Amino acid sequence: MEITRKKQQALFLSLILLIIHLYPSSSELEKVKNNTSLNSDEVHVGIILDMRSWTGKITNSCISMAIADFYAVNTHCKTRLILHSRDSQGDPFHALTTASNLIQNVDLQAIICIGMTPTGAQILADLGSRAKIPIISLFTTLPNSLTSYSIQIDQDDEGSQSQARGISDFISVFKWKEVILIHEDNTWGNDNTIPYLFDSLHDNDIDIARRISISLASSTDDQIIEKLSMLKSLDTKVFVVHMSHALASHLFLNAKKLGMMSKGYVWIATAATMNFLHSMDSLVVDSSMQGVVGFRRYVPTSKELHNFTLRWRREMYLNNPNAEVSELDAYGILAYDTVWAVAKASEKLKTGQVSDEILYKQIVNNRFRGLSGDFQFVNGKLTSSREFEIVNVIGKTIKRVGFWNPTTGITKEMNSSVFINKMDTISSTSPNDELEVIIWPGGSAAIPVGVGKINKLRIGVPVNGLKQFVSVVWDPQSINATLTVEGFCIDVFKAAIDTLTFEVPYEFIPFVDAGGRVAAGSYSDLIDQVYFQKFDAAVGDTTITANRSVYVDFTLPYTDMGIGMIVPIDQNNNMWIFLKPLKPNLWLTIAALFVLTGFVVWIIERPVNDEFQGSRAHQFGMIFWYSFSTLVFSQREKLFSNLSKFVVIVWVFVVLILSSSYTATLASMLTIQQIKLASMDNIGSQLGSVVPGALSNLNFKDSRLKKYNTVEEYASALSKGSISAIVDEIPYVKAFLSKYSAHYTTAAAKYTTSTNGFGFVFQKGSPLVHDISRAIARLREEGNLAKIENVWFNTQQSSNFMHEDFTSSNPSSLSLANFGGLFLITGISSTLALVIFLVTSIYKRTFWRTGELNKTVLPL
Repeated sequence: MEITRKKQQALFLSLILLIIHLYPSSSELEKVKNNTSLNSDEVHVGIILDMRSWTGKITNSCISMAIADFYAVNTHCKTRLILHSRDSQGDPFHALTTASNLIQNVDLQAIICIGMTPTGAQILADLGSRAKIPIISLFTTLPNSLTSYSIQIDQDDEGSQSQARGISDFISVFKWKEVILIHEDNTWGNDNTIPYLFDSLHDNDIDIARRISISLASSTDDQIIEKLSMLKSLDTKVFVVHMSHALASHLFLNAKKLGMMSKGYVWIATAATMNFLHSMDSLVVDSSMQGVVGFRRYVPTSKELHNFTLRWRREMYLNNPNAEVSELDAYGILAYDTVWAVAKASEKLKTGQVSDEILYKQIVNNRFRGLSGDFQFVNGKLTSSREFEIVNVIGKTIKRVGFWNPTTGITKEMNSSVFINKMDTISSTSPNDELEVIIWPGGSAAIPVGVGKINKLRIGVPVNGLKQFVSVVWDPQSINATLTVEGFCIDVFKAAIDTLTFEVPYEFIPFVDAGGRVAAGSYSDLIDQVYFQKFDAAVGDTTITANRSVYVDFTLPYTDMGIGMIVPIDQNNNMWIFLKPLKPNLWLTIAALFVLTGFVVWIIERPVNDEFQGSRAHQFGMIFWYSFSTLVFSQREKLFSNLSKFVVIVWVFVVLILSSSYTATLASMLTIQQIKLASMDNIGSQLGSVVPGALSNLNFKDSRLKKYNTVEEYASALSKGSISAIVDEIPYVKAFLSKYSAHYTTAAAKYTTSTNGFGFVFQKGSPLVHDISRAIARLREEGNLAKIENVWFNTQQSSNFMHEDFTSSNPSSLSLANFGGLFLITGISSTLALVIFLVTSIYKRTFWRTGELNKTVLPL
């Protein structure tokens, strides 16, 4: 490196001596000015650029169009720019020689040099200072201590700082903690992007794993390959590249040869490369830069810019019909605005002889709205944009995936109110939520993890739980005892991992003792191993509790919360069970109303209806027959009196309600046996469950709680009568009913929030907790969680709990209080009808005796 720098210094001294030797004396310059027969209104400007490169062609076309557009709009101008374009042939020495010849032979008022090396631009700036000619350098970073006649059209310090912050924020969003920095070894340039990158990365707690520099002049492809091979051996796979587009072409070609543009790698390029991407060889971009993400200068859209772009494309096609028309880049637009700035400055002077010193001041004092936006200078440097586009190389084109600016950070749309700043991480929002989908190297949209050697998550799984949740099986016929882990919890975890946008390798490790087959402890012991970092996570039917959350982090629950009860279906043949739906006082009241209704109908109908007449026995039977036949609506006797019809209508309504209530209550009693927990002999629960703690809230004695391991043991204990019911968490209840729903049913507990459900266990502070929790929420919203549950617990009734309080008294028997209002209505109706009938009858008999009534008794 030291030898290279000495060579560059020697070359610089040689060039300075050559320029001084070639540089004409003041008298010679005066002679040139006097001998040049030029119009006094003409302002001569030298243009030095590489005509062979796409950058030179794009810029040259923009400059030509700028001259035509300016004087087409400003027809009143008294001055006119005369351009003297020279081809640098991509050789800095040739460019300097050409500039010297222009100064000697043409009375130049300014020189615009495009795409020169920092060393060449520095020499040309010194040359312009000696000749008192403004030197405008496009796309070249010059030292902060510019000469008195130097003007820089490139990214200034604030722009470099903004870009460094944007790249750092972009890396933080994807939670990459280490990067490798590759930059160009630039001795004479004073580009502060690298120091600003150091500061920004440090502020975001991002480490620079390695930093290497590559020189365009002295580094061969073999040397670049050697350096890249060293970087390939490192674990870090996130690269930040800051170099010219010419050197970037060599870098990415060699990276492609080494397989470093494949899946798992991340390449982030600065604007130094991305601003000139369309000037690069399309074969290099198409073959070696796929998936590269970069920042480039943001140019605000406008109608003027759109119209200019259309005209520029047409112009480029006419001048280069056989070439693929490239996209107009930001620096072609800046070259356009630069020519307008020089033309405006010249016109403001309006003198016969333009003073170079005054022209310089007019240029740097120019302020106007150009195609590139606000165009103005500070200390001889164009104020560069603080806003950047984030682009993704896909095919031969680039796709805009987002923006960055100092105010809102990373956004999907410019001026968006929703943004990701450096304090945000994918723990709170996914990058794809705020950025367009990025296609990374290798053609994958999955977010790379950023490291080469990805350590698998060590996930502990229990071996002593219910098999429906986690089942660990060793294949005894295989040489290495192949392990098979399956179950409801395993399927949910795998589904959650599959929804993540990044790769998470993992392996299941059974929590067993040294023998390899017996559980090494309880569920709490398994969680302790996560706390002691033997396992990275634990997947199984692990209940979320406040005490456990002190030592580990849980994801969102992926099961229902609360406890449920399993009870046998009452299959005993109780010959008097039909009397249980109604309490005795209700039975007696109903019987009394049956008799009362029959009696009232008999009283009203007997004088006018032959069917209610006859012997006493017949009439007595008719009273009971008619009222009780209304139960099945089978009464055949025709009623003549409107009063009796009114009584029967009200009574039929009451009978309808009573029969419906009786039927519903009896059906409930035949299906569900109400249990009073405090009066039971024994209750079953799962060994190691958190249910005993939940039952303590119900004043339940632990001595009556029996522990079991499997659903088969549950069923056996219930069938033998060893226990009266099973009380367990709802997921276990569902697992039991999926197998024994024919003989057992459920009754839900009152305290449905007494347990928090199952969650996956991770070490404290693990970033995967938020990602897996978000994945669980998505699985639940999309219905996939329910589908997994139905696969393992294929029953609908396991979730249809009866919302009854099993600690209350028997609520099924209906009492008189439930129908008091109904009985009051029918009682008043019957009494009223009877009173009206009696009053009417007495009234008729009175008038009959006085002879004022007819002998025929008329019905009411």
